[in-house]
Amino acid sequence: MKEISSKDNKIYKLCKQLQIKKYRDKFGKYLVEGPNLIEEAFKSNADIEAILVRNDYNAYDWGVWPEEKIYQLSQQLFSGLAETKTSQGILAIVKKNEVPKADFFKGANGRNYVVLDKLQDQGNIGTILRTAAAANYKGVIVIKGSGDVYSSKTIRAAAGAVFRLPILFVDTPMQAVGLLKEQDKTICVTCLEDAHMYSEVNLKNDIALVIGNEGNGVCEDFLNLADIKIKLPMDNEIESLNAAVAAGILMYEAKRQ
Repeated sequence: MKEISSKDNKIYKLCKQLQIKKYRDKFGKYLVEGPNLIEEAFKSNADIEAILVRNDYNAYDWGVWPEEKIYQLSQQLFSGLAETKTSQGILAIVKKNEVPKADFFKGANGRNYVVLDKLQDQGNIGTILRTAAAANYKGVIVIKGSGDVYSSKTIRAAAGAVFRLPILFVDTPMQAVGLLKEQDKTICVTCLEDAHMYSEVNLKNDIALVIGNEGNGVCEDFLNLADIKIKLPMDNEIESLNAAVAAGILMYEAKRQ
């Protein structure tokens, strides 16, 4: 096992940089912390560049992790990289699996997609990814201005879904709509005005479910270009639900149908 003994080590420096979004974007890599998530990354054939372990870490099965990629650090050095309060003592550098447009829609016929329209909360983003994977959605389109899919908080909330779901990043809602219409997808948005009750609409196949910003909802472009507008029933003067909760209800309504 190789050892990292200095903060000047290039792998250590890279890990420090990957704690910041602009470097995750620049290098196309991100950090994954904890044995369960790293194991999920291996199961999903994610491209793992390096594994860093604290010197007191007890691996229950080194066999699944290639030894040539493992680096050991002192507790002091590792603490400078850990992003959880009670770290389990292991993290990995993983390459992003950003799917090209040409491949993103392969096998798309009949399948549903989720669109994140400037959603900000990383916990919400991760929860939606996790739910989309569980509800057998085909992929996720992320509009520029949304929160970081590859932040540590999102990765933890997604519980491995980020390794499994194809993710496509686009600049504008118009771009997303154009791509989805080429695949004969029905653009479905949530709003209160001129909307059908969610249970009255066919959400089973070929839906692109747009989840809007926590404060402002779905943007005007998506509202104007939507094929279907739906709403959830609200009692007790509650005006809206948490974005991830609403997305979960709608994705599982599609599965139920």
